Amino acid sequence: MSVNKEIKRITTHILQEMKQRGEKIAMLTAYDYSMATILDDAGLDVLLVGDSASNVMAGHETTLPITLDQMIYHAQGVVRGATRAFVVVDLPFGSYQGNSKEALNSAIRIMKESGAHGVKLEGGVEVVESIQRIITAGIPVMGHLGLTPQSIYKFGTYTVRAKDEEEANKLKTDILALQDAGCFAVVLEKIPAKLAKEVSESLHIPTIGIGAGPDCDGQVLVVNDMIGLTKGFRPRFLRQYLDLYEGILGAAQSYIKDVKAKDFPNEKEQY
Repeated sequence: MSVNKEIKRITTHILQEMKQRGEKIAMLTAYDYSMATILDDAGLDVLLVGDSASNVMAGHETTLPITLDQMIYHAQGVVRGATRAFVVVDLPFGSYQGNSKEALNSAIRIMKESGAHGVKLEGGVEVVESIQRIITAGIPVMGHLGLTPQSIYKFGTYTVRAKDEEEANKLKTDILALQDAGCFAVVLEKIPAKLAKEVSESLHIPTIGIGAGPDCDGQVLVVNDMIGLTKGFRPRFLRQYLDLYEGILGAAQSYIKDVKAKDFPNEKEQY
C-alpha cells in the first residue's frame, strides 16, 4: 500500500494532534536515501536518523564512536528521500553533554547541513539546559529516557531500566522536566510497560516506545532489525517482519553460481 504523496509534511503539531486523538505514531530508523524513500512511500510518520548507524552501518559495538559529521552525512540522504515523514536526527555522544553552547552548535549544524526537522538527545534533568538552548533557537527536540545507549558503560548492561522504585521515580521526574523544557516528544527505551503507560498518560506530549509496551503514543524500531538484515539479534521487543539476511544471502549465492557457471550474463543480457 503506497501512501498518497499529496499528504503534507508531518510536523510536531501533527504528532501532538495524533496523541490527542489516540492515533499511534509509527517511527522507524533510516540511514540512507534508498531506505528513506521506501519508508516514506510506506507512510511512516517519523524517520529517525539514529546513532544506531554506529552499530548497523559501521559495525561498532556501541553508539559512542559515531561522529557529528557522520550523522550529518546519514541525515542528508534520509532528508532527500523523505517528502512526507518528519526526520529527526540523533545528536551523537560528545556533541551535547555538559555544554549547552556546544549542544546548540551541534543541533544548528545538523539542521543547516542536513535539512532535518528536529534533533534527539538522551538524558533527563542533566540535559535540560541544552534542550532549552536548542529550542530557543527554533529547533524541535525529542527526548530519550530509559535505556540510553550512549550511557552503556555507566549501566554496564542493556537490560530493562527503571524496574526499581528509585529509578522509576527519577524517570518520572526526568520526563516532566523534558516536557517542561519544551521537548515535542520523548522516546522510552526498555522500561516496564506499566511505567510507560503511567508516564504516557501523565504527559501532553507523545511518547515513542521501544521495548516499552503497547501504551506509548507511538513505536520505533531499528529498521535493519525489523527487516531482518541484522543476523542473530532477537530481543524480546523486536518483531521481525522480513528475513532479508537469508534473502540477500541466497541471492548473492545464486549470482556467484551463475557467474562461475558462465550462465550470467546470457544472450539477452548483453549488447
